Amino acid sequence: MTRVALLGSGGSIGRQAVDVLARHSDSFRVVALATGSQGRLLEEQARLLRPAVVSLADSRAAARLDLPPGTAFAGGPDALQELATRPDVDLVIVATGGLVALRSVLAALDAGKIVATANKETLVAGGHLVMPVVRRLAAASAVATGDDHDPLASPLGWLRPIDSEHSAIWQCLVGEDHAAIERLLLTASGGPFLDSSVADLATVTPERALRHPTWTMGAKITVDSATLANKGLEVIEAHWLYDVPLSAISVIIHRQSVVHSAVQFVDGSLKAQLGTPDMRLPIQYALTYPARRPSPAAAVDLIASGRLEFQAPDEGRFPALRIAREAGLAGPRASAALISADEVAVARFLGGRLDFNAIARLLGASVERFGQTGAAAPSLEGLFALDAEVRAFAEAYR
Repeated sequence: MTRVALLGSGGSIGRQAVDVLARHSDSFRVVALATGSQGRLLEEQARLLRPAVVSLADSRAAARLDLPPGTAFAGGPDALQELATRPDVDLVIVATGGLVALRSVLAALDAGKIVATANKETLVAGGHLVMPVVRRLAAASAVATGDDHDPLASPLGWLRPIDSEHSAIWQCLVGEDHAAIERLLLTASGGPFLDSSVADLATVTPERALRHPTWTMGAKITVDSATLANKGLEVIEAHWLYDVPLSAISVIIHRQSVVHSAVQFVDGSLKAQLGTPDMRLPIQYALTYPARRPSPAAAVDLIASGRLEFQAPDEGRFPALRIAREAGLAGPRASAALISADEVAVARFLGGRLDFNAIARLLGASVERFGQTGAAAPSLEGLFALDAEVRAFAEAYR
């Protein structure tokens, strides 16, 4: 039994992870659950999975929790790190948003736990801190087993991506020589406004932005998909995860969301991963790797899918993609400023305090102000200090 701690069980990814874990209770034992404020949902999950401990950030809601016998409560500012480093935990699923999850990721890795993450800040802001730890763990595993092909002898055995695009690239690279990679191709649905003009985009409302054409996701990532900022963040993630230069990572619009991403090799061949738009597939692969198990997701039907279409993104109408790539090139300080500013920008847009086109303008202004090219990579505490500065700037931006 693989013993699991799930951080962020109340969000979209967390709820789907609970579904996957419950369906494979013969292989996974959920030891710990944590979420922010959804007390009733946490009670239901605790009754279903019977964890040893749960945590709820909302202290008022926590005081009213009705937990099943044998399930304890953990509170306090360090609760997530405590759950992630428990001796009875083998694998930590990080489904929380925000920079705060970076502490838990680093703590879990330092404690020798496998981490499956859907948290973008882990690599966009903290890739320079996380990946050296992951590589050391992989190298130590290779030495200990004497087998370079052991799943844990690869960095991706320790830090497992849950995003559908990064899971697709990971699956395409299994068994391949890293030196044979020519280019990574990240696919994007294009969101609901792919054919809209700049003038039309200025009138976009939150309600319209949240109507994603193919995926059902949380509000933040849905808006990021509409601006293509999400794809820009994924470019930076791919650079860290797969040790590939930013210049060798492309974004391609693919409306049908059947091809989840692809890898082009030096011999000209292309390998792609296809599937239905169901996040339970990449979640399950991150849990069962290198094995595959039956899934509740429907298999893709190529005949029913019909035509699969691809086109280049228009960075003139969707400049967030260009801004993100520039931030990645400038270094960790710039990419950390980018993701902090994006969280504020999307919140302001959803609250009616910023128009749709201004999201990208705010991102660009934040990267320019805080992301000096060549600046020293920030420490963990430096990232939190930078995050506070960027958020104050982004809230005041006009």
